[in-house]
Amino acid sequence: MARAIFGAAIAGRSFRGPHRARGQARAGSGLICRRCAARCAKYEGVRTSPLAALCLALAFAAPGWAQTPQTIGLEDLTWTELRAFVRAGKTSVLMPIGGTEQNGPHMALGKHNVRVKALAERIARDLGNALVAPVLAYVPEGAMEPPTGHMRFPGTITVREETFRQTLDSAARSFRLHGFRDIVFLGDHGSTQAGERDVAARLNREWAASPARVHAVEAYYRAATAGFEALLKARGYRAEEIGQHAGLSDTSLTLALEPRLVRATPREAPASGEPSGVEGDPRRASADLGRLGVDLIVTQSVTAIRKSIESSRR
Repeated sequence: MARAIFGAAIAGRSFRGPHRARGQARAGSGLICRRCAARCAKYEGVRTSPLAALCLALAFAAPGWAQTPQTIGLEDLTWTELRAFVRAGKTSVLMPIGGTEQNGPHMALGKHNVRVKALAERIARDLGNALVAPVLAYVPEGAMEPPTGHMRFPGTITVREETFRQTLDSAARSFRLHGFRDIVFLGDHGSTQAGERDVAARLNREWAASPARVHAVEAYYRAATAGFEALLKARGYRAEEIGQHAGLSDTSLTLALEPRLVRATPREAPASGEPSGVEGDPRRASADLGRLGVDLIVTQSVTAIRKSIESSRR
């Protein structure tokens, strides 16, 4: 019955109950308790305004309906909630750019995607006026024929460079259309940095007469790589151990943000002589070390974003 009433509310029609009664009841436009809603719905000929019909629907369906979530994730909002946030001043949107690739036998393929989402949410909360877009999980990872780079390992997904750049372009134009003034690219993957930078520069030239700007924040990636590496070296860890991919630094960041992605003991080890996909040594990785990197990434990214936005207003 709730579905029928809700359908009537959306369509702006009256709802006629399934039972005939001697009299008629009128549904008011105020809040209706569930007992009254059930009683009113029994009468044939009940004519309701769209608002009253919606109240009836909510009275029946309320236990399974959620209120507006306390979230900064764009994909968790309805379109009207998003519009309200933008009108209230949340005019910055962070676009987390991950990648689906091998991360050694000890770490899951979705490392970049999970990590960049968690970091983007922390950065957005520190900024105060930002929302977080869905993660872009497909990025250039190497050629297919013959397979190069991470494409030599099962589970890695690649796209052509031009496809990736067009996706960034279309997403940025969508955000601008719907009222965002500052669109921020946050790339967790080394292969995406040049594309982010070039797309941002081209759109900013095109939009020079408008207030909208795109910010390719390379400080995010520098903090996650060279910055975190320097921090670890200062604590006595060697470059060979820290590594460039799936080593100490990479694994520690993931342990700090989403430990379920890291296997204490890999179920399947590479065959003898087969590459592992690891550059470094993750054995001494820890969540405590990872939290140092997380704080560094968030702090430096927030500073860089604010600086970029401020300079674009001059």
